[in-house]
Amino acid sequence: MLLGFKTELKLNNQQRTALMKHCGVARHAWNWGLGLTKQILDHNKTNPNSKIKFPSAIDLHRWLVALVKSEHEWYYECSKSTPQQALMALREAWKRCFNKTAGVPRFKKKGKRDSFTLEGIVKILGNNKIQVPVIGVLKTYERLPQVLTKSATISRQANRWFISFRFEVERFDPYSISVVGVDLGVKSLCTFSTGEVVEGAKSYRKFESKLSRMQWLNRHKIIGSANWKKAQMRIAKLHMKIANIRKDTLHKLTSLLAKNHGTVIIEDLNVSGMMANHKLAKSIQDMGFYEFRRQLTYKCELYGCKLVIADRWLPSSKTCSRCGTKKETLTLKERVFECGNCGFIIDRDLNAARNLSYYSADS
Repeated sequence: MLLGFKTELKLNNQQRTALMKHCGVARHAWNWGLGLTKQILDHNKTNPNSKIKFPSAIDLHRWLVALVKSEHEWYYECSKSTPQQALMALREAWKRCFNKTAGVPRFKKKGKRDSFTLEGIVKILGNNKIQVPVIGVLKTYERLPQVLTKSATISRQANRWFISFRFEVERFDPYSISVVGVDLGVKSLCTFSTGEVVEGAKSYRKFESKLSRMQWLNRHKIIGSANWKKAQMRIAKLHMKIANIRKDTLHKLTSLLAKNHGTVIIEDLNVSGMMANHKLAKSIQDMGFYEFRRQLTYKCELYGCKLVIADRWLPSSKTCSRCGTKKETLTLKERVFECGNCGFIIDRDLNAARNLSYYSADS
């Protein structure tokens, strides 16, 4: 299976400038291609009898070389694969839009989610050096896996640059055959059917007042000024800190589940529907339910653990884990489950986790 590796780069000022140039080329190619494809779609909509074929990534790059690259000399200062990969990503974005799995692609803005992809001669030199096209040798802060790779993506978060690439790894043999049900929640991140409770990082809650204060102080600064840029960088650093704390908690939790259990059962949560509840939206987003499932999916595949997704409409919280009696109603305020049939009293989340652990027999 393919496994991704991402690490921070140790750069000098000259290398930072080169990376920013590549980001600018990738952003310009994306925005140019997006504007052109939108014009084609508008033309096809207004002229159904004389439609223009929607271009592929190869067509877009051919037009870019003929129409745009010759007018902008700074394109030749960067790797030729940078605009190619940007247009390929744009074509994939339109494909997801046409399949109705994502929305319409948006134009990119300088300074937000800066990234680009390099393809070609990507070599790992020693323990902490990697060679990429045009830019040259880049240093990293940590050891690199000694593997072969043909492409790499470089991205920026706040004032830090990261490089990521994928390589082939062998799956591990399963370490355990135990079955565990995992119930995700807002009060606690998750509850295992074994009785263990894992508290969420709640990093946004911890830094919410500090972030609000920073944004409030930045409200009257002139956009584009030196002080505005400094304030924006401080805000971006705090956002990165909040996200890193959340990701660290989720990585430790998902690794614990995938390494130490043979089967993990979780619910198929409708996260977007849950976010519609404005009273719970902030807490749900702070827990990172989608990221939890994403990490658990590939880690279960890596460590030979079976991941079972229970049906979305499974009444795990309303059903008694001892006798199987289902309650008609159960409000969010009721944190303790009391069975009217057998008199069983148990924590609501633990009861749901135990019901999920039984689901594997029916799957």
